[in-house]
Amino acid sequence: MPAHRREIALLTNPTAGKGKGARVHDVVAGRLRDAGFAVRDLLGRDADEGLDLARASVAGGVESLVVVGGDGMVHLGVQAVAGTPTVLGVVPAGTGNDVARYFDLPRRDPLAATDRIIAGRTRTIDLARSGSKYFVTVLAAGFDAIVNERANAMRWPKGQMRYNVATLAELRTFEPLSYRLELDGEARRVDAMLVAVGNGPSFGGGLRITEGAVLDDGLLDVVIIKPMTKPELLRTYPKLFKGTHVTIPQYEHHLVRSVTVAAPGVVSYADGERFGPLPLTVECAPGALTVLA
Repeated sequence: MPAHRREIALLTNPTAGKGKGARVHDVVAGRLRDAGFAVRDLLGRDADEGLDLARASVAGGVESLVVVGGDGMVHLGVQAVAGTPTVLGVVPAGTGNDVARYFDLPRRDPLAATDRIIAGRTRTIDLARSGSKYFVTVLAAGFDAIVNERANAMRWPKGQMRYNVATLAELRTFEPLSYRLELDGEARRVDAMLVAVGNGPSFGGGLRITEGAVLDDGLLDVVIIKPMTKPELLRTYPKLFKGTHVTIPQYEHHLVRSVTVAAPGVVSYADGERFGPLPLTVECAPGALTVLA
């Protein structure tokens, strides 16, 4: 293999997992260099600078972009590599790590995850696209998105517990939202607790909201959870971690190529990151991403 083909751009979120990202970066970079790769370090001061550095590396023809961090870093990396020949590698070092779950990547052993990258086996998957932005996992556009907004404003507690606390806090006042949807062009109105658009099956650290979603079927999974009482919502929440919520009467599932979601005052989240206010149109981008998996 020619030398220039063996260059890897390494994009790190030093603050991921309470500083774990920075520690993992050093381990990963060392292992890659030992394996004969030239490693181009991309350390942006913030997400915007990180994305600029990643895009410049991809434009320069780098063979692969490896991200060290959680789903937010994967989300950043995907914006740079989607639809290009550059492949994406993932070394999990975040809180949720749902993308790592999708590919059964080691989530607690960065060296083992790096060895998967060195092995060089790839898998091509779909992405979901809205305008010029992409996501890998799930777009949250309801109760879950409102919880995310609240959790992001909280300083305590840390990690998954923060989402649990935000969920309980939001439950006190939450009322079903009035949605206008277009499912492959078919318009409908529905009141619901949430609407989720999945490219993959889970988000938020294993919440399997779009259970059964396939990463390379050319389709998006749209899940609607119809209005329920607050006690019912509390009882349903643990089922999301097992995917057993698909049996509740309020659950509705659609397979589409394109969906438009509108609801007043909701800011959507995708891959755990603030994605944009509704309304949004999301479409499947088949085969838009190749992952070292």
